[in-house]
Amino acid sequence: MISVKHLSKHFGDLVVLKDVNIEIKKGEVISVIGPSGSGKSTLLRCINLLEMPTGGEITIDGINLLDRKTNVFQLRERMGMVFQSFNLFSHLMVIENIMLGPVDLLKTGRQEAFDEAMKLLTMVGLAEKAYAYPDELSGGQKQRVAIARTLAMKPEIVLFDEPTSALDPTMVSEVLAVIRKLAQDGMTMMIVTHEMKFARDVSTRVLYMDEGIIFEEGTPQQIFDEPQKDKTRAFIHNIKSFTFEIRSRSFDLYSLNAGVETFARRQFLAEKQIFNIQLVLEELLINKLLARQGKSVDMTVTVGYSEKNYEIELTVVYAGDRYNPFEDTDDDLSMLIVGKLVKTSDCSLEEGKNKLRMTL
Repeated sequence: MISVKHLSKHFGDLVVLKDVNIEIKKGEVISVIGPSGSGKSTLLRCINLLEMPTGGEITIDGINLLDRKTNVFQLRERMGMVFQSFNLFSHLMVIENIMLGPVDLLKTGRQEAFDEAMKLLTMVGLAEKAYAYPDELSGGQKQRVAIARTLAMKPEIVLFDEPTSALDPTMVSEVLAVIRKLAQDGMTMMIVTHEMKFARDVSTRVLYMDEGIIFEEGTPQQIFDEPQKDKTRAFIHNIKSFTFEIRSRSFDLYSLNAGVETFARRQFLAEKQIFNIQLVLEELLINKLLARQGKSVDMTVTVGYSEKNYEIELTVVYAGDRYNPFEDTDDDLSMLIVGKLVKTSDCSLEEGKNKLRMTL
């Protein structure tokens, strides 16, 4: 249905989108998640040409949206968009807001437009508000009217740009319920959202964006239960982290311990937890890993704490041939100490470096 290839967007020297590639099929519900400033909203605005891409290609059913010969307005009618702000006309009644597009742009008869608008208002639970003005509605009601107004244009796909971000928590569920119903009815949708549970429940596919690219994509189960990239995992599990680089055998252990302690106190970890982190790192680094480094030392330590499951995670990335210290435990006091403190461990070789991940 929609194909996006090598899409980029620059605002002066600021690169917001770098090299984005997406295929959107009919009936899919795609949620786009990621930290603020990662380019999620800009991606939607580029797909709808509210922002002109700097480079790349966007095609709808084989028609190049960026070709100068393409009737952009005709293609744009096939895409509806729901914004963070509701953008309703305050001087028009709710029913008039919904009828405006079909009457003026689609040249629909007023009675037909009225009948369709009432059906849509009934669907979003606001038929009784047809003759109210936007200022008489709550934020959640305004957003439901905005969704009905978008649907009145009979789009083939609806783009949602954080549709609940401007709402109080009590109003979020009523808007998400409407979007859930659209998903059940087979509407093709692309949704930028910070509502993780909603994204997991309603999506057929989830895209994780960061630094202007799609870092990872997959089914909700893949992204939320088994993310492959560290950045995705950190975002999904709300992991705060502290990183320390080691480039010398005589590195400053006191500096590492001080950094760990400062980070851990900010996460309100107990004294015993802090001591255990420092002990595990010291035993592994000093007594196991440093000795296996070559002429140049290349090691990175990351201490992470998940605010979602309250789990402490230690990751050590180090150069050299594959080596897992947990497989080297014969009569080794260091590993006996570490083994009693570490709950789980996993070691893999990625891009020529060992990645040892442990949970405490």
